[in-house]
Amino acid sequence: MTGRLDEVDKRIIYRLMVDARHTSAPMIADELDVSAATIRNRTRRLEQRGAIRGYRASIDHEQAIGGLANHLVCSTPVPDRERRAEQVRAIPGVISVRELMTGRRNLSVKAIGTDTDDLTRIARSVSNLDIEIESEDLIHREHYQPYSPFGPEQGQSNVSITDYMSLAGKAEVVELTVAEDAPAANKTLQEVSDADLIGEDVLLVTIERDEEVLTPRGDSLMQPGDLATLFSRDGVPEGVIGAFINDRNEPTELSVK
Repeated sequence: MTGRLDEVDKRIIYRLMVDARHTSAPMIADELDVSAATIRNRTRRLEQRGAIRGYRASIDHEQAIGGLANHLVCSTPVPDRERRAEQVRAIPGVISVRELMTGRRNLSVKAIGTDTDDLTRIARSVSNLDIEIESEDLIHREHYQPYSPFGPEQGQSNVSITDYMSLAGKAEVVELTVAEDAPAANKTLQEVSDADLIGEDVLLVTIERDEEVLTPRGDSLMQPGDLATLFSRDGVPEGVIGAFINDRNEPTELSVK
């Protein structure tokens, strides 16, 4: 995947890693003070870009199948690694294969067997592919956790500034959520400019609203919940940022990417 992830993207990934089945777009939207449609649109974009590759159930194989989970660490020549991984994946009972960046012990295989004889059958099938099994262990229990840097900070429930990036020189790009009681809320871009809330040196690049990414024009209305992207060659002044967010949501520290 190419491209950067902002705080909205990161929070979507974090919540889906916690519980993809029971996490809805409105739940994530409430955390970030954006619309549910924006979350659905961002999720679809993450899927299209390959950041989210799918959604899988976490299965207790002993409860569901009454079987045993086995972990095999294997070695195969590096030039054959990808092809061998695909061949191993096709063996009935194998549920995952990892390719590791090492010369030896470069395939990690997880397999489910109904009993020890079934696990022996799987191991024999792996060996028949000219793959050397270095070690074999029964899995007792697995533990999973979402990627915590993408989660909310302690005591923080929403994010007004969703991305902040310093470019060459003093140039900055800031992406923020328009607060309901912000000075720029419910005003057209022309009215924002006439009120001197944005200044001549700051460019409003895009407005993201629900399912759409809008090109700002003079009659474009800034609505609460919009994601606005600002650019300035000399840095975006705090006063301009304050015109889009309310003071109680303004973070005390900006994260520089």
